Amino acid sequence: MRIARVAGTVVSTQKEPTLQGVKFLLVQLVDIHGQMTPEYQVAADRVGAGVDEWVLVCEGSSARKIDRGEDLPVDAAVIGIIDTVTVEGQLLYSKRAQARS
Repeated sequence: MRIARVAGTVVSTQKEPTLQGVKFLLVQLVDIHGQMTPEYQVAADRVGAGVDEWVLVCEGSSARKIDRGEDLPVDAAVIGIIDTVTVEGQLLYSKRAQARS
């Protein structure tokens, strides 16, 4: 899994039938220091994340699994919305603090 910030949404009206109803997000990957990297990717949103939230992104074959046991043709999926990230005892990110700013 990787940590990313939701940068925006991706809308596609024409897509693979199994992806009907799936929301896509444009996410920017976050490094170990909490800085945004120049890397972006599109991820299927499985949890209802919003712009500027930090999320957990699952990649590869694990991203294709959904709760009904079906496979989706995706390489990345947002599987969690992050509340806090702590590195070496230091708070790196807090959703609550972010919401106040």
